[in-house]
Amino acid sequence: MKLVLAIVQDEDSVNVMDELNINGFMVTKMCSSGGFLRVGNTTLLIGVEEDGVARVLEIIESTCKSHRKVINPGVSPAATGEYLSYPVEITVGGATVFVVDVDQFHKF
Repeated sequence: MKLVLAIVQDEDSVNVMDELNINGFMVTKMCSSGGFLRVGNTTLLIGVEEDGVARVLEIIESTCKSHRKVINPGVSPAATGEYLSYPVEITVGGATVFVVDVDQFHKF
């Protein structure tokens, strides 16, 4: 058995959870936040047999697309101590996914 941990943007979470459920995968949703933009993310926990991992990854990849976004970070680079006041274009979205082995699984 495997545990798939997928960190996705909040705006993608409903669609990816719906697709996973339609395809027979159970999902646990946890609220989380990113360190760089300090905005809400969703961490999904999906327990799946090894032969279902590829399908879970396909669903996540097709549902969670990255896109470009312009932000005004207002952050201070450590080296200069100056604030960045100009807009910066960054890539957001997509998914960060970990697949880990599960030694035991119990459902009470």
